[in-house]
Amino acid sequence: MITEEAVAPFLGGRFGRPYLWHAVCPSTQDVLRGSDLPEGAVAVAEQQTAGRGRSGRAWQSQTSAAILMSVLLRPERGIELPQLSLVAGLAVAEALAAEVGVTALIKWPNDVVIRDRKVAGILLETDGDVVVCGIGINVNQDEATLPVRQGLPAGSLASATGKQYDRAPILGAVLGALELRYDAFRAEGIEPLIPLLGARNWLRGRRVQTAIGIGTAGAFTHDGRIVVIGDDGSAEAVRSGELELI
Repeated sequence: MITEEAVAPFLGGRFGRPYLWHAVCPSTQDVLRGSDLPEGAVAVAEQQTAGRGRSGRAWQSQTSAAILMSVLLRPERGIELPQLSLVAGLAVAEALAAEVGVTALIKWPNDVVIRDRKVAGILLETDGDVVVCGIGINVNQDEATLPVRQGLPAGSLASATGKQYDRAPILGAVLGALELRYDAFRAEGIEPLIPLLGARNWLRGRRVQTAIGIGTAGAFTHDGRIVVIGDDGSAEAVRSGELELI
């Protein structure tokens, strides 16, 4: 169990204080919505009965096999949520790479990929001036318990490495990386982080479909958009939404 007592030794900053642990809850997102808790408050669950991902998709997970958490953020007004999603994805990828020793890449706009499988996802939801940042990481699921999904298949740290992991240090590392990257983003914007994001750009060179056509995904722009080169040679910088792999 990733209770407060288990995770406390791995918390070094303000994120994770307070730490609200639940054996079961509908969604950690809803635990923080409407609260007056300070920035950095975290809600964690061993199991969610109504977990959700981007575009209202369900996020399914075996009990006590994943990291299911939400972090309360209080950024300045006018912050670009698509940029913040990338910042959170970068933090998760860096933490997983450091803790597990794997190559973790970012699938724009909000997924983390290991060995061509989705291992983690980010969900940002606004509540007035507050942003609730949901993070789901598949940790100890085996092949038989991973959800079946269309498009990019689901994976876990265990399926990628053949090992089981203590979730507490991984959770602490994610919170530490998120606090570091979030504070830098608030101070300087996303542009200084683009080289780091670009180095983890899983989509680059892959064929994709956007709302206006088919092309090949390219680099990130200075403001966090992703460039898609159309088959006719045109270039489109996509700000938000989804790209479908083809």
